[in-house]
Amino acid sequence: MFKNLNPSALGVTGHQSEIIELALTFGFKGFDLEIADFATRAKLRGMPYARRLIDSAKIGVGTFQLPIAWDTDEDVFKKDLEKLPYYAEVAAEVGCTRCVATVAPAGDKLPYHENFEFHRGRFSAICEALQPAGVRFGIGFQAAEYLRKDTTFQFIHDFDALTLLMNMVEAPNIGLLLDVWDLVASGGSVDAIRQLSVDQIVAVQIADMPAGVHMDALDAKSRLLPGAENGQIDLAGALHALMEMGYDGPVTVKPSPGVFETRRRDIVVKKAAEALDKVWRMAQGETVEVAAAPAEPPETAETTEPEAPAEPTDS
Repeated sequence: MFKNLNPSALGVTGHQSEIIELALTFGFKGFDLEIADFATRAKLRGMPYARRLIDSAKIGVGTFQLPIAWDTDEDVFKKDLEKLPYYAEVAAEVGCTRCVATVAPAGDKLPYHENFEFHRGRFSAICEALQPAGVRFGIGFQAAEYLRKDTTFQFIHDFDALTLLMNMVEAPNIGLLLDVWDLVASGGSVDAIRQLSVDQIVAVQIADMPAGVHMDALDAKSRLLPGAENGQIDLAGALHALMEMGYDGPVTVKPSPGVFETRRRDIVVKKAAEALDKVWRMAQGETVEVAAAPAEPPETAETTEPEAPAEPTDS
């Protein structure tokens, strides 16, 4: 498995060249692909041109977010679905064979059983569109209770229900987007990972959770950096279990953007990398000393990142 950078998960934006530079600078071995932009460049300028930055950097590509909506009218869905094989082919050209999406935990349109069948049908069609290019489809869930408030119908928000949906989709390329934070928030434990087979896991996301907070009280700020001083999730144990299983995919840090006290991209990515490195080394059996974080220089504490200069569309 490899350390993977998803800039949007950290509240970071930038041109592809800038994201790749940040990933390489701070030790990430892969990054997530903005598939719509990349596919547009490939169509307009050719694949060799579109992929040249990835090739020259010798960096891997982790996942791409499903680029179409599935909770739409049938006519709209079918029209959008026709674009998906091309996206999958383009992604596979640069070694990105993992597409991911997250199921909404509640809604106002359909009761649970009807919604379950709706998702089973739509995800089956999505898997069928992705499969010729060798792309797997990983689905995740959201466990926090606040996301289900003020909605008419509850839907999938725990590990067992998601696994059931995955098993009901008749496609060999369906799997899990395993978010360890959501697994624990739903009442599960790291031990549940060991009950999975490695071919069920498409991608992994991690974040820590504040100790002493009841699961019902978790909110949008409750996703901490891995290995946080007041964290309660055994993320090192989770990574160790994945290593033992032989999982070879991306591991992505996904905290609440509010955990960062600065908007500077380099500092944000650096802190995410350091947090991931710490639990990674612990998972490998290394002893890691917990040191106090150095004070941030006054000039960076309130510095807002200047907008990136315009860059040619080829980047």
